[in-house]
Parts: sequence; structure tokens; C-alpha cells
Amino acid sequence: MLDYERLEGTVDFNAIAVDAGCSGNPGPMEYQGVYLGNEQRLFHYGPIQGTNNIGEFLAIVHALALIKQKGWSMKVYSDSYNAILWVKNRKCKTKLERNEKTEQAYDLIQRAEKWLRENPLHAPVLKWETSEWGEVPADFGRKK
Repeated sequence: MLDYERLEGTVDFNAIAVDAGCSGNPGPMEYQGVYLGNEQRLFHYGPIQGTNNIGEFLAIVHALALIKQKGWSMKVYSDSYNAILWVKNRKCKTKLERNEKTEQAYDLIQRAEKWLRENPLHAPVLKWETSEWGEVPADFGRKK
């Protein structure tokens, strides 16, 4: 649960926080988005075969597309430097082997990259500062 009082003025609560979880690398991967205002889950996808970084990238793009579709004015927070950079560059720089098991992930990556190319002006994507704010509210809670 977020410490709303402590984070007031630091975090914009009218935002979607995203995160991914992966068992192994590669392995079963899933991602989700949570509205910071009340920590309600807005979307969840997976599991499919992939990597954590792919899930983080897809989660950001999913949040951006949802914001546009709904006409919302809000930001997206992610704790993944790589995924934020990939979104900025509109390219998922994964080294995941493409095969029958990973084809679904590659299909989603292609769709996400296409969406980013067609929607260059989208909601701001900001870094969730885990060391200062705690785990991102969309975290799957699997860290040991």
C-alpha cells in the first residue's frame, strides 16, 4: 500500500504504474497496470513466454494506449530504465530468441512498436524511484 502522505508532492497519483514479472529469463512473463489514485488494477496480461524487460516495455505501451483510448490526461510510471528507453526509441531491443514459444511475445512487440511509431506524442513516461518511494504499486511481489 502506498504511503500517500509521505509521497504527496513527489508522486503524481493521477497516473498508471506498471510492472512485469517473469519466472526465469526467459520464462513465463506477465505484466499489469495499476491506477495510483486507488491502486486498482486496470489491466493484466499473460503469462506468455518472454523476459522481464519485454514485459516492462509492453506494460508501458499498454498503459499509453489505454490512456489515449480513454481520453485520460495522466502519466505512466515504470521502474525499468531499459523499458523507458525502449519506449523513447520506439524499439524493443530484446535479444530473446525468436521461436515457436516466443512468437506471441514477438507479435505483441511488433504491435507495440507500430503503436509507438503512429503515436509519437503520448502521455509522459516517468521513472518510478524505488529506492526513495518503495516498490512500484504494480509489483507482483515475487522478489526474494
